[in-house]
Amino acid sequence: MIIPVAHRAGQTQEYYFSVKLAEVRKLLAAGHDVINMGIGNPDMMPSANTLQALSQSAAQANAHGYQNYKGTPDLRNAIARYYAHMYQVSLDPETEVLPLLGSKEGITHISLTFLNDGDEVLVPELGYPAYRAVSKMVGANVKEYPLLENQGWQPDWQAMKGLVSDRTKIIWLNYPHMPTGAPATRELFEKAVRFANDHRILLCHDNPYSLILNKKPPLSLLSIDGAKDVAIELNSMSKSHNMAGWRVGWMASSKPYIDAVLSIKSNVDSGMFKPVMDAAAEALGNPDAWHQERNAVYEGRLEAATAFLDALDCTYADDQEGMFFWAKLPDEVQSAEQLVDDLLYNKHIFIAPGFIFGPKGNRYIRLSLCMPKERIWEAVHRISK
Repeated sequence: MIIPVAHRAGQTQEYYFSVKLAEVRKLLAAGHDVINMGIGNPDMMPSANTLQALSQSAAQANAHGYQNYKGTPDLRNAIARYYAHMYQVSLDPETEVLPLLGSKEGITHISLTFLNDGDEVLVPELGYPAYRAVSKMVGANVKEYPLLENQGWQPDWQAMKGLVSDRTKIIWLNYPHMPTGAPATRELFEKAVRFANDHRILLCHDNPYSLILNKKPPLSLLSIDGAKDVAIELNSMSKSHNMAGWRVGWMASSKPYIDAVLSIKSNVDSGMFKPVMDAAAEALGNPDAWHQERNAVYEGRLEAATAFLDALDCTYADDQEGMFFWAKLPDEVQSAEQLVDDLLYNKHIFIAPGFIFGPKGNRYIRLSLCMPKERIWEAVHRISK
């Protein structure tokens, strides 16, 4: 006898990359050399002092027990210092910071905390799939708001007004934007805070890419006056510190929002591993030069990535930020899905189709820069044959 699954399990599907990477593994097992340009999985190391801090902490006798649900004071203080230095934002480490097991966990905790069955969530028509999936899992209704391609993939605020109802509770925002690479601007964030305040909606900003190939000083939504009253910002060390597998992130906001989410989170996990938190606190103090060196490596990969897209006759914006590159397919290509499968099975190159980020992405693809430039050039040679 098979026990029926809950309704929420039928409202979502296995993550696209989980399915596709199983196909990649089969090809690898068959002896094929697959170049994986689909996943944003940093291939560089954390800083040496981060690894040293991990080792030293793990050797301590008191490092292996349960920890505070709010994380260690050292980690919260390090996050506050990081925000002051990188974003010129002041955070109270005791009341305005909540460490998370990666910011993806925060999407679930925020949704469980603030959404009831039938509430509405505004998500960008192109965005991280978890915004939609988690909203549906908790019983909320998803409304997609349009992005204006001819205006740098900015939200269409006028159209968004027509989507708001008395059941609208959350709006998800993400700049620098994934998957399009559209940069964050102070004007955008000011409009977002004003919109959330005018309509009494919780504004949730996901900010993991602000230090990757940024062409100007990084921005936090919380730098806008009044943001803490209406907004929560998620951030992560996965991309910015080459620590994706460590699962270290946080949310920052005013005390009432932190306390509300903590009431859910404390019933879900039993705290983070202390050596990971100690190492994360050390990593957050990495000098600016360390971030510049990481970005220089990504810069060195851009020439190969754009050569790959040029070989496919794609078009793209040159002001993109983050570790991905977003491009539009030429008219003669039937669909992104067809191109992705053709490249995977005939050229052994894996890229991400744009439709996984929303229907607006049907005519787009996304490349990851998370591999040595020599591998990207090899992909160029394969499709140029």
